[in-house]
Amino acid sequence: MERFFYAHAAAGCFPLSFLLVSLTMEQLFHGRIMRFTVEHFDARSGARAGMLSLPHGDVPTPVFMPVGTQGTVKAMTMRDIEDTDAPIILNNTYHLFLRPGLELLEKAGCLHSFIGWQRPILTDSGGFQVYSLADLRKLTDEGVTFKSHIDGSLFTFTPESVVKLQEGFGVDIMMQLDECPAATSDKERISRAVSRSLLWAERSRDVWSSPQSSLFGIVQGGLHADLRLQSAEGLIGLDLPGYALGGFSVGEKMTDAYPVIEQTARALPREKPRYLMGVGTPEDIVRAVGYGVDMFDCVLPTRCARNGLCFCSHGKLRIKNARYKDDFTPLDAACSCYACRTFTRGYIRHLYMANEITALILMTIHNVTYYLDLCRRLRQAILQDDYQRFYEDFFSATAGADQKS
Repeated sequence: MERFFYAHAAAGCFPLSFLLVSLTMEQLFHGRIMRFTVEHFDARSGARAGMLSLPHGDVPTPVFMPVGTQGTVKAMTMRDIEDTDAPIILNNTYHLFLRPGLELLEKAGCLHSFIGWQRPILTDSGGFQVYSLADLRKLTDEGVTFKSHIDGSLFTFTPESVVKLQEGFGVDIMMQLDECPAATSDKERISRAVSRSLLWAERSRDVWSSPQSSLFGIVQGGLHADLRLQSAEGLIGLDLPGYALGGFSVGEKMTDAYPVIEQTARALPREKPRYLMGVGTPEDIVRAVGYGVDMFDCVLPTRCARNGLCFCSHGKLRIKNARYKDDFTPLDAACSCYACRTFTRGYIRHLYMANEITALILMTIHNVTYYLDLCRRLRQAILQDDYQRFYEDFFSATAGADQKS
């Protein structure tokens, strides 16, 4: 029965009634259609390689999730994303709620059907987006009332409504609604956010009903280790399928964040996936994998591509630099993406300087491929008990801020 379900789940979405009559509780991985297996721990670090099994497919970890905020990864078609072999993408509840809206997505069948993507999807709850609307929102323990950034319409998100939205989308992983203050906020402010986020996590769990969509809790606490541990302990008590570290890369120096990320990650259950939200640079990912983090997302590879910055195996490459005008080598000779297989730095620079959209597309394909390949290479190193050598080689190769060759 389990094999039958996965063969058909890959083709689209099932209504909740079908799921409940087609699978027994034993076949639902303790009641939910998600399984995480740690396949190997690196012998000398906290790094681990795992497999996250979801209704729409398997996700090897460590993994980078390309950010497709509004149902698309900017400057990429779904075929482009499939060509990178991304096993999972991220969409955003706040943006999809405002446009196109749950009603249209349900008419389409589900989010997967609407966007033409049949691999797993994780949706952020929209808490960070609402937080960023500081002048357009009001927070209480009940939820958050905010004005749409599109037309000023007034809406309210509660922990319950956000869970039901994501269940309606039919996604594989959904995030709880949380309060996400800047890490540099005063401790009292962050402490209140921790308490409120824990309250919202419990309410989210209580209304969660769809076995197709697994609920992750979000650890808050800024740069305060005691608040992070308090948040983690409260979430662990709720026995959720997975846990995320939120509230990083929101104003603080990452060098200050690393010790707190490490301590928090190690406090989370070893048998459940750990997701570091919105972080970050390739260097951040390599470090955090050593702390035992499994999942990552960030807009950096796509945003940087649109600004002419490429991530390469030996540093960063700014395509507008004059040195690339007559450079007929690939963006990165170590990369096998479509852009690097087919075009030269000189040609892509020409397109970029001429304001041709194709330049942004090609550099986005390259950057997303770089991030995905980085996680694949990290996974292979972990499986070979070779994470430490990978770490040292990586930072040695990328010591310069810009690629010189």
